[in-house]
Amino acid sequence: MEELLTAEERTVRDRVRAFCDAEVRPIINEYWERAEFPRSVVAGLAELGVAGGELEGHGCPGLSAIANGLVAMELARCDGSVSTFHGVHSGLAMHSIGLCGSEEQKARWLPDMALLAKIGAFALTEPEHGSDVVALETRARRSGDGYVLDGVKRWIGNASFADLVIVWARDDEGKVGAFVVEGGTAVEGFEAEVITGKVAKRAALQSQVTLTEVRVPAENRLAEAHSFEAAAKVLTHCRPTVAWGALGHAQAAYEIAFAYTSRRSQFGKPLAGHQLVQYRLAKMLAELTGMQLICLRLSQLAQQERVTPAMAALAKMHCAEKGRFVVSEARDLMGGNGLLLDYNVARHMGDIEVVSTVEGTDTMQALILGREITGIAAFG
Repeated sequence: MEELLTAEERTVRDRVRAFCDAEVRPIINEYWERAEFPRSVVAGLAELGVAGGELEGHGCPGLSAIANGLVAMELARCDGSVSTFHGVHSGLAMHSIGLCGSEEQKARWLPDMALLAKIGAFALTEPEHGSDVVALETRARRSGDGYVLDGVKRWIGNASFADLVIVWARDDEGKVGAFVVEGGTAVEGFEAEVITGKVAKRAALQSQVTLTEVRVPAENRLAEAHSFEAAAKVLTHCRPTVAWGALGHAQAAYEIAFAYTSRRSQFGKPLAGHQLVQYRLAKMLAELTGMQLICLRLSQLAQQERVTPAMAALAKMHCAEKGRFVVSEARDLMGGNGLLLDYNVARHMGDIEVVSTVEGTDTMQALILGREITGIAAFG
């Protein structure tokens, strides 16, 4: 894949990798164990100039789809929690505004978000509506010159400290819209309770959000979000970076396992000198290569604005599944040491499970793809 990248794309990748190696990798395990987000890395992330990804104008970097994918890959290769923070802010929140907002709304919010001076969150999933989130129950009732939001959201990344929260809700006519709650937990009626007890992405703070008569000005309703198709558009646009993230986790696990089996000796020679270990490394590399090519091709199509929901679903489904395989093999090759945070693979093993679920489970991706294949919707 290397020789298919432009010099600019390699530069973006290498810059993110250097940041991760210098500022994230040395501290992340202690934050993971404490289930605390490392706020100290936000300034360094801002300096990378990658927030907003492919969005152009209003201070956004206008990266190529491939460069944006490489950013997701490198962040996940280092740590899934920091990758999640970036994916929620740069991907879901900023692209909700970038794809569904008016020019005035983009100009109002995107510049500060591109600098990470204001952090974004994306509130779609609800306690009773995950895969069938199209049935969302959160309501936006018209009141005077604005709206009043009532409902509950769950698994909302960044919500406990975000400055802007994109809340998806139904209006009085039953239409789904996106409403920007400015101020987050400082707003009366907005409560974000961090979910505890997670065994994966522990340093990513995800919350259950309760909205009780939260008032939002009419101008904070995103101008181009009139139905659930707007939310689906954002998810489809961001889904390729989830596939790239799965690739990052798998790449990290492969590299760690290869280094470990090369230096650890058993039965008089390095583990990597045993036939079964070489067979497993070869299978892992083959799956990694397939993941790379799918991610690269999907991003090429994204640059041509030719990605369909089925294409994005196929990439996310395949890469999450193969990523789980590679990380699991890496953990097993390292024996008991593979379970220790010091060796890092255990963290990736938990995080790849989240990747398999986030932004649509593998089952839901298969059903999207199945509908494309057969012409028959089988979601019920």
